[in-house]
Amino acid sequence: MAMVTKLNPKAETVESGDRHGRKSENEVEQNVAVAATSDSKTKRVVVELGNGSQVIYMPKFLAYDQSWDYLEYLNKNIPWKRPTIRVFGRSCVQPRDSCYVASEGLPQLVYSGYQPHAYSWDEFPPLKDILDAVHKALPGSHFNSLLLNRYKGGDDYVGWHADDEKLYGPTPEIASLSFGCEREFLLKKRPDKTPGGKITSGEPPKKRPKKNGSPDQHSFVLKHGSLLVMRDYTQRDWLHSVPKRVKADSVRINLTFRLVL
Repeated sequence: MAMVTKLNPKAETVESGDRHGRKSENEVEQNVAVAATSDSKTKRVVVELGNGSQVIYMPKFLAYDQSWDYLEYLNKNIPWKRPTIRVFGRSCVQPRDSCYVASEGLPQLVYSGYQPHAYSWDEFPPLKDILDAVHKALPGSHFNSLLLNRYKGGDDYVGWHADDEKLYGPTPEIASLSFGCEREFLLKKRPDKTPGGKITSGEPPKKRPKKNGSPDQHSFVLKHGSLLVMRDYTQRDWLHSVPKRVKADSVRINLTFRLVL
């Protein structure tokens, strides 16, 4: 029977910077659909996408209070920029703030015609602490770059895309850490190439996955302090997005750790 994997589809908005009256950790537990497997010892949800693609979700990767401290630091201290990018041959303002951090000597990152300035890890010591925690949770991983995104509200989003730049290699592992407002993260099977040879990606995600859809669609609600990892051939075979949501009325900051080869 076909199904769409959904993790707690009823998102609760958390107000960034508000430490009073917050929901307890018990109130933000994940409800996992039968399409995913859960490991209670490590608090991981593993979703096998097929053909060598896998997603791992850790809803309580960082402690709740510690996550608030990181959110406040990142919101105030990161040199956020909202650059102009090119999508389908047209220039537009990126619908979210971003910043790029990388180790010295790596090839330059370029996406959508934009080349961000590469800041050093030493400029933001808390990021090095977070990186150490991610490496500890994912034995064998060796991330050396970080793309940060800040969504100020529900109108900020990222369209359908795959992080398949050549500098990440054929099977990149990408670890995505979320702070602040809960947002929906969508995955869908990558479409075939159009007659023109281009893959149809980058458009704003306008629709939610159908409730009675297919295993080609998956939805996650990324909680405050959670970690989602995309592995193996996920970037080759799947597209992902964070769509606009009217009720997402507070700040979300997302860190995506990557290995530049």
